Amino acid sequence: MISQFNLLACAALIAQKLGCGGEHEDSNHIFFAAPVTNGKTRGGGGDADAHRRKGIELFDAKQFAEAIQEFDKAVQAAPADPSAYRDRGTAYRAAGRAAEAAGDGGAAGARYSSALADFSKEIELAPKETAGYVERAQTEDLARQYDAALADANKALELKPEDPLALKFRGFAYVGLSQWDKAVADFTAAIQKDPNDPQSYDRRAWANRNLQNFPAAIEDYGALLQKNPANEDALVKRGATYAAMMDYEKAIADYQAALKIKPDDYDTVQRMQYAQAQLAAKNAPPATPTPTPGTSIFTPAKIFFAVVILVIIAVVVRLVTRGKPEEISSSRIR
Repeated sequence: MISQFNLLACAALIAQKLGCGGEHEDSNHIFFAAPVTNGKTRGGGGDADAHRRKGIELFDAKQFAEAIQEFDKAVQAAPADPSAYRDRGTAYRAAGRAAEAAGDGGAAGARYSSALADFSKEIELAPKETAGYVERAQTEDLARQYDAALADANKALELKPEDPLALKFRGFAYVGLSQWDKAVADFTAAIQKDPNDPQSYDRRAWANRNLQNFPAAIEDYGALLQKNPANEDALVKRGATYAAMMDYEKAIADYQAALKIKPDDYDTVQRMQYAQAQLAAKNAPPATPTPTPGTSIFTPAKIFFAVVILVIIAVVVRLVTRGKPEEISSSRIR
């Protein structure tokens, strides 16, 4: 029986630019391919489905290297099956994310390259199917190859117009290219097709923040919090949006709520301290002006001119009164 396995894994951390710190990472759904074949080997020496199932179990346990080994065997067992390459590519992509999170950029790049090769092979085997283009676009977003991701998402939408995953990953590419208006349009279309995907709300909010359309971003974060009031990430991002609007009271309230959920998040602590300082400065009474040095009326130059004027007045008075008889006082002693 054909089955589909849905696993949660980390996804793109798109280049971001809003002051007071970076954004929190996102996660998105990864779908393993349903097998095209249900049966036995094609010269690989084992049961392809058995290796797929084992690989998925290992993937679920985040044992990505071991999962890749099982998917290798599935590829060997069914080399003409596009889904086998999709499964292995998905595991390589997850391994790349793990390496990136650990700060090993070289290993992350190598894993992404291996994933892209597998998705390219899937496209070669099934060029009329959207899945390979969507998966490769997602990986190119992660590898920050945004122009390539845009081309693959467009091809997927050509094959299947209004595909929500293709719309979303094209939106990611537009975010990476700082084409905010187009990103908002794609995430809006993706939400209309799949209103339960939190990433589309989150990324649309980010694009609107960069357009300084802060009320729209607040609305999207509010929608996320309605679905999950304990979404610490959405609380911090909404707080940052309120801070950008200089609504520091609401920003502080969101940061405080986030810290109740994740009290050790130093980034959120710093954001809250910044908002508190800005609020205090905003509410502080105006400072009393203090005289600056050099404004006294008794400067040396002014004193000199005053003395000169007094001397001149004295001389003039003396000249005017010279030659006048002195008053005789009856009490004067001669």
